[in-house]
Amino acid sequence: MLTDKNMFDVVILTDHRYVNPKKTDWYTDQVLLEDQLLQTALEEKGLRVIKKDWADKHFDWTTTKYAIFRTTWDYFERFDEFFTWLENTKNKTTFINSEEVINWNIDKHYLQDLAKNNINIAPTLFIKKGDTSTLAQLFEKTNWEEVVIKPAISGAARHTYRVNPNNYQEHENIFQELIKAECMLFQSFLKNITLLGEISLIMIGGKYTHAVKKTAKKGDFRVQDDHGGKVEEYQPTKDEIIFAENCLKACPFNPMYARVDIVYDNNNILSLSELELIEPELWFRNNPSSANLLAEEVINLISSK
Repeated sequence: MLTDKNMFDVVILTDHRYVNPKKTDWYTDQVLLEDQLLQTALEEKGLRVIKKDWADKHFDWTTTKYAIFRTTWDYFERFDEFFTWLENTKNKTTFINSEEVINWNIDKHYLQDLAKNNINIAPTLFIKKGDTSTLAQLFEKTNWEEVVIKPAISGAARHTYRVNPNNYQEHENIFQELIKAECMLFQSFLKNITLLGEISLIMIGGKYTHAVKKTAKKGDFRVQDDHGGKVEEYQPTKDEIIFAENCLKACPFNPMYARVDIVYDNNNILSLSELELIEPELWFRNNPSSANLLAEEVINLISSK
């Protein structure tokens, strides 16, 4: 499948922490396992695969046909550098998922697009950069009992705060600093995130493969395991799977891989928390066959060119 120009069929994109680390812990070990399961699945399909830090300045990106975003989890703190790299690299190789998908999905305004297509999301105000609204004014405007504030472009719960009318003054300064620099979301807090957790459904080629449920540690609302949350295997209901499928149907793209994060809202109705299309954790370790399914999708893509 290689040409003279291409040394690799696929580059698995990670970040510098997960390229031959000298020391590991439980978290790093599972990241390495995730990448290895996909690499093995791709190689078993006859593809030549390499794993690289997305920010590797010494790698020639023209030597690979495709690059697939996986564990590129340091770009949350390096957005400017990441966008520059994306622009410089998009014509040297083909991204899976595409640059258009990334640019749409990296900004949480995509939730507005999905809501317009009848996908239920938490009640949300999208606050423009430079807006002069205060938290007090926003609470008065909405009458919401409790909210989450977070940047429109963010990840790993960066600058994500749970705020209510009794403690908003503690967050006013940071909110004002953030809103000067970037767009923000002022979002009604869904209580079931702490009661029932968040369900993540993994979708390969638009089809459900497996799921996990994430629950926050006591006293917290962030369900990510790097914030102390717990992750367990989960068997979704038929309605939950249909909801996840509908989220992808409402998306303007056909992503090869996706993770649909859902919660039950304050009316106990299914609600989309996030649609992750860039570098979602896919928990291949819970269902290794899903890595094989993704490898098959990559083969189909390459064969169609």
